[in-house]
Amino acid sequence: MKFKNCGTTPLGIYPVVDQAYKLESLYQSGITTAQLRVKNRKSDELENEIVEAIKISEKYDARLFVNDFWELAIKHNAYGIHLGQEDILIANIEAIYQAGIRLGISTHTTDEIKIALDIEPSYVAIGPIYETTSKKMVYNPVGIEDLKRWADGVDYPVVAIGGINLDTIQSVVNTKSANGIAMIQGVLEEGEVSKRKTIKLIETFNNNSK
Repeated sequence: MKFKNCGTTPLGIYPVVDQAYKLESLYQSGITTAQLRVKNRKSDELENEIVEAIKISEKYDARLFVNDFWELAIKHNAYGIHLGQEDILIANIEAIYQAGIRLGISTHTTDEIKIALDIEPSYVAIGPIYETTSKKMVYNPVGIEDLKRWADGVDYPVVAIGGINLDTIQSVVNTKSANGIAMIQGVLEEGEVSKRKTIKLIETFNNNSK
């Protein structure tokens, strides 16, 4: 069971947003991959947000991964689903595969990478690379050297995540290990999408990555 790949274009700068409307500005800035991570919403609001995010992403022919809510992602034929380590224990991985939806999996240790690779996902996310304030830190930062070492043993696209922004992105792209670089705060300014930051991040990735 091997999940569909994400095509030949690198995942690139991979913003994670909490509301669908933010995707429009990101795609207009040149983003080709994004993730919708919605928390604390009523079920009808949650579903509407996912439907809107998929609609916007299809308009721009972008790759949208829905975080966590795999049943709704299947229902509305999302491009992809992203699951954490806890999520893969309870999600119906077979149902996601049968739906033909791509799957990304979060990892924080070498043991978790092995678990992810057994599922044969579309990509493996490794992090946090640096300390981050976007979510509570449960794991120690991976760091640049471990990112390089761990990624060398992964035959799938690797997405680096955690504490990456305009100040730290250069060190990550210099590793040549990341097919994608995920971030939440990195593309924002006062909670809203900054096209200036986003374009600069894309340029840095495109000019330096493999």
